[in-house]
Amino acid sequence: MIVRSEVQGNLWLTINRPDRRNALNKETAEALTAEFKAVNDSNYRAVVLTGAGDRAFCAGGDLQPTADGSPFKIEPHQPSHFFAELLRAMDACLLPIVARVNGSAFGGGLGLVCACDIAIGVDTAKFGTPEAKVGVFPFMIMPYLMRVMAYREVVTMALTGEMITAARALANGLLQETSAAGELNDVVTAWLDKIQTCSPTALRLGKHAIRSTAGLSTADALNLLQALLPLAALTQDAKEGLRAFGEKRTPAWTGQ
Repeated sequence: MIVRSEVQGNLWLTINRPDRRNALNKETAEALTAEFKAVNDSNYRAVVLTGAGDRAFCAGGDLQPTADGSPFKIEPHQPSHFFAELLRAMDACLLPIVARVNGSAFGGGLGLVCACDIAIGVDTAKFGTPEAKVGVFPFMIMPYLMRVMAYREVVTMALTGEMITAARALANGLLQETSAAGELNDVVTAWLDKIQTCSPTALRLGKHAIRSTAGLSTADALNLLQALLPLAALTQDAKEGLRAFGEKRTPAWTGQ
């Protein structure tokens, strides 16, 4: 099973290729894409993405050369690359996605970390974009790197291929928190508990708003957001939240 799907209160997705340092091939990317597309119709509160073992979260693309010596096969009848489809599915996911970064993440694996909403990593993890060292460049993950990290840090990583530590990743916004390996699950669970206190309806609408306004001008973003606020206020969760606030009690969310 190249992707393990387990229910632990929330949906946990594990890239299960530890012998290949959880590198992504077409089958793995397509399996993850299917999971992220299906989860919008579920009652889960969040998705956790991690890798098997303790060596790597994801080593990036599985660079197995084809007959022409290139690891990147072009399918004229399928103009969208399977990795791009995975990133699109993660962008379209309305549930919070938490990266449980159990080990190092390089190339496309680093892109997956950036595509998640929250990223918690072991303090021994390394991160990098080594593509230029093998004659290519981190093209597809570039928008995701730029979304969460400082411009000069992204450029430095891409142009040198050098790795950064978990501490530097934390300082540059790639990770929200680091922990010792033995405490990683507890830290991830604590973040999931924080998500659990919030309205699932509000979070779904909020993620839609975040993704829909990315790249828009302030004026265009406000045109969309001014319509979403009264829409959110009509939900059962909003009404329950306001009642609970007035009654000084914990809301009982229904996700409606």
